[in-house]
Amino acid sequence: MASEQAVDKVPVPLFKYSKRVILKTLLGRADGGVGLVGERVVVGGWVKSSREMRKEPSPSPPTNVANPEGSPNDVSCVEVFQSRVPFFRAIIKVLLGSDGRLREKSDPITPKLPPLSVSILQISDGSCVFNLQVLVDSSMAPPSQLMPSGTCILLEGILQEPKIKGKHVIELKAEQILHVGIVDQDKYLLSRKRLPLDLLRDCSHFGPRTTTVATVTRIRNALTQGAHTFFQSHGFLYVQVPIITSTDYEGLGEKFHVTTLLSKEIVESSTMTDAGDVGLEAVKDSIRQKNKQVEDLQRTESNKEALLAAVQDLKKTNELALQLEAREKTKSVTSDKAKIARFSEDFFSRPTYLTGCGSLHLESYACALGNVYTFGPRFRAERSEFQKSLAEMWMIEVDMAFSQLEDAINCADDFLKFLCKCILENCSEDLSFISKRIDKTVVDCLQSVISSSFEKISYAEAVDILKRVTEKTFETKIEWGVPLAEEHESYLTEEIYKRPVIIYNYPKELKPFYVRLNEDGKTVAAFDVFVPKAGALIRGSQNEERLSMLSTRIKELGLAKEQYEWYLDLRRHGTVKHSGFSLVFDILVLYATGLKDVRDVIPFPRSIGKAIN
Repeated sequence: MASEQAVDKVPVPLFKYSKRVILKTLLGRADGGVGLVGERVVVGGWVKSSREMRKEPSPSPPTNVANPEGSPNDVSCVEVFQSRVPFFRAIIKVLLGSDGRLREKSDPITPKLPPLSVSILQISDGSCVFNLQVLVDSSMAPPSQLMPSGTCILLEGILQEPKIKGKHVIELKAEQILHVGIVDQDKYLLSRKRLPLDLLRDCSHFGPRTTTVATVTRIRNALTQGAHTFFQSHGFLYVQVPIITSTDYEGLGEKFHVTTLLSKEIVESSTMTDAGDVGLEAVKDSIRQKNKQVEDLQRTESNKEALLAAVQDLKKTNELALQLEAREKTKSVTSDKAKIARFSEDFFSRPTYLTGCGSLHLESYACALGNVYTFGPRFRAERSEFQKSLAEMWMIEVDMAFSQLEDAINCADDFLKFLCKCILENCSEDLSFISKRIDKTVVDCLQSVISSSFEKISYAEAVDILKRVTEKTFETKIEWGVPLAEEHESYLTEEIYKRPVIIYNYPKELKPFYVRLNEDGKTVAAFDVFVPKAGALIRGSQNEERLSMLSTRIKELGLAKEQYEWYLDLRRHGTVKHSGFSLVFDILVLYATGLKDVRDVIPFPRSIGKAIN
């Protein structure tokens, strides 16, 4: 027993690089820090809330104290004279008729001092969800300076048990203030209580000071660490792929151009060159599909907004087709050389973009090192605002040599369950806060992923199941070859199977050119993992290792083959079957925190019209 008490009294460790104590090392202990009572520590943080408590004045010592028993009762002459002073003053007052001057001399008025008080501060340094209660006497600093929310304070004091028992089991009685970073309450946005998340997006530099964003950040950190732990423990190598690329990884989606030339002529040339990467036949195929979509929407008349959007999209595609036809007629070798000459003046001497996917570059390492993964930001210049889509989002991408579709599915299954388990084991306090403030079902959802056996169905089976649904009318009509909408995904996971669902063997038109074509010639070896309340968390595939098949797909989609010569080289020299997947990291954080908008789970979100810092 004595040895246990001795261990409890070991001084709490200091953070090596600032000589202070991290609050998590105090408040994250099993005893809440009680074993450290009496320790002198230096702590720092930001004031979350505060209140002031007046101190009762100390009672004055009694003026007439009886003599102790047996003590003499002798009184000196001086004491007798002092006892008669009031009597003499009264006589002088009557004789002189004025007491003003005498009172000034005999009874000087002392200035009234402000009443003593104690500032009770709840401070946080972001290391955990808990706050430390700190008591600061007003004689050390004015309460008005310390109490505003957001004030930064570094102080030294003694840990003690609170006099009034409550949610705090320890508190700090300050003895010395080492630093104060004051706050202008009139301009500090977080002076308000419970600021809505949508307002925080416009001042994301202050977001981490809120409990919600701090909690999300700690969970995001735990997921990041868990991802690296999983892959490193299974023999994967971490590879950093480029953010700037000259490769259009899918031939789909808007891209961010990277250029050092800002003249209008160069920008227009870049746009035209990019449009030329899309073949005219591919655009015509797209027009036929969009015409069919418009016809279907016109028949159902269930969603006028969707119909209007589809008509506008079709109009833009028709305009693009007209532009491409005109270019085909007027295109010449001279004009092509002129465009190349313009790009030769740019930094990379060719069109370059922010990458939307790292899987193509990752493959080159998988074809030499076996099992690899990467983790980084990906970019899409899509002019739309969805709760689960941003211009910049982080992705984890995996590629494994000598593996096929089933291997990638099994790895994705294990990986997702490992991450959910990692959060439950390492973020219990943060999950408790989320359960109280945001989503009370978040822990059950995470546990469900861990304990569930994922349902596996083909795309064809999913379409047949959804077609047979009679108790619900879907806004988007489900047909073979149509992408599954969010309403379809949620119905499968939340209503039919009530667990995660893996859908595989998609029509080739719905997946990128590099996915391996199945024997039926219609579907490809791709899969998606759908989770209740989250939607698609993981997308993966077995990639095409056959040179002829890959070349054919590039030609079918009208992609510029010269962009992919390096990628085709991997098939020409030492090709191998390989598969992998990508996980949208920000969507996983969204799922783990119970929030609804991805802008609330990524630091400094980037969306259309929003890049303020």
